[in-house]
Amino acid sequence: MEFFNNPMEEKKKSLLKPGLSPPPGYVNFQDFSNDGNEHFLILSPSSGLNIYPENPPEFGNVRTFFFIKEIFPNLVELSWLMERIVSISLGLAPNFLTEYNNDDRSCDFLKAVHYFPIEKADQINGTPAHKDANCLTFIFQNDVGGLEVLKNEQWIPILPAKGAIVVNIGDVIQVLSNDKFKSASHRVIRQKGKSRCSIVFFDNLHGDKWIEPLPKFTTEIGESPKYRGFMYKEYLQLRVKNKLDPPARPEDDINITHYSISTQDQGN
Repeated sequence: MEFFNNPMEEKKKSLLKPGLSPPPGYVNFQDFSNDGNEHFLILSPSSGLNIYPENPPEFGNVRTFFFIKEIFPNLVELSWLMERIVSISLGLAPNFLTEYNNDDRSCDFLKAVHYFPIEKADQINGTPAHKDANCLTFIFQNDVGGLEVLKNEQWIPILPAKGAIVVNIGDVIQVLSNDKFKSASHRVIRQKGKSRCSIVFFDNLHGDKWIEPLPKFTTEIGESPKYRGFMYKEYLQLRVKNKLDPPARPEDDINITHYSISTQDQGN
């Protein structure tokens, strides 16, 4: 996290690479939104597309590369474990989610996030309420709170606990399970006088994967699908565009309801 202590001109040497989804590198969301955070995104080391910051020196290109190369396989193993748990919980074969993605981990990515401390009372927004587009998300928090999850229309703080990992279910599993498991709506509230840092790992599918409710949760039990099928990369591109070029009206923000099938549609 020392990278975020650099002057802005130094951080901007690692600006994200355009044309990639998601784009690796540095971005400060305060430049184009009300989000009070900045992040550095790193793709799988095997992609060859990452940007590694030179400063601070102890986190230069070579050291950062080998750190990421070491940590990524550990996070992938954690993904396999959690995919197995979710598959069994849904009544699917233990290896279903792993095999569904053809054991392809090339689209997973890691994000270091720094939330700025509050300077004014109206600056509480760190990351607005949202759901993750992917399969599973792992959040490693520092000791500064701010992460909240929506439950029964109330925001519940997820207090930091040493050694704990927060696991969020994403939209992919919500669609595959036809809403049996729902993605978690969460947000981050900035803290007065304190910076919050987190490491976030996104367990993704390959972009060319077709996503739709599984027969086990629709035709096999006589239920209608609640979502139309879509190509995963199409959804990711819409979500990235929302983030980098936010719509003027919040209601125009794309989320998984973009693919919902209404009751009227089901009757036609």
